[in-house]
Amino acid sequence: MLACNTKKELFDNNPILKLLVDFALMVIEYCKGLESANGYTVARQLLKCGTSIGANATEAQNAESKADFIYKMKIAAKEAEESQYWLWRCQYSKGYPDSILLQNKLEDINKVLGKILAASKGKSPFSYFLSFSIF
Repeated sequence: MLACNTKKELFDNNPILKLLVDFALMVIEYCKGLESANGYTVARQLLKCGTSIGANATEAQNAESKADFIYKMKIAAKEAEESQYWLWRCQYSKGYPDSILLQNKLEDINKVLGKILAASKGKSPFSYFLSFSIF
């Protein structure tokens, strides 16, 4: 039980993971509206990549090495880029819900991921990831 509480505290004190979970929850809600607009295929694609950003960043916290940390964070960044593609597609498709709010949130996420990747080359990934603040 102690390990579970420690991991929860780790998550609660990590603004990056909170940002990514908030984005994933927004994506889930957006995809419900997208399905209502008959955007099933796009909703499925966006749901997969939009929610996996946070999953990959979370997995990076248990990286086996600095290279593993960077690799997992790069996967998170790639998923963010794919999410951007689907959100752009939604923006330019008639009848789909407005995606600007998600695009703005994703822009912030891309900046954070870029800074983490750039800085992780010179610092310990674990201490950097846990101490990085976007606020």
